[in-house]
Amino acid sequence: MKTMTCKQLGGACDMQFHANTFEEMAEQSKKHGMEMFKAGNKEHLEAMNKMQELMKSQDAMAKWFENKKKEFEALPKSKN
Repeated sequence: MKTMTCKQLGGACDMQFHANTFEEMAEQSKKHGMEMFKAGNKEHLEAMNKMQELMKSQDAMAKWFENKKKEFEALPKSKN
């Protein structure tokens, strides 16, 4: 199991996510983002706007995703 924070995944806080795969990690981050969106959290809304800009370019989004996946794979296993 590995750990990444919301900020490491493009978000706005230090909430930690724990997962065995990057896909699981991304899903947890997405769920957290939706919760913050529903709550109207200003910092997370700003981070989401930046991600939406990135998503306008399929190449840029694919590169971002690939880099985050490499970052995840390079992390040491958590002690959880």
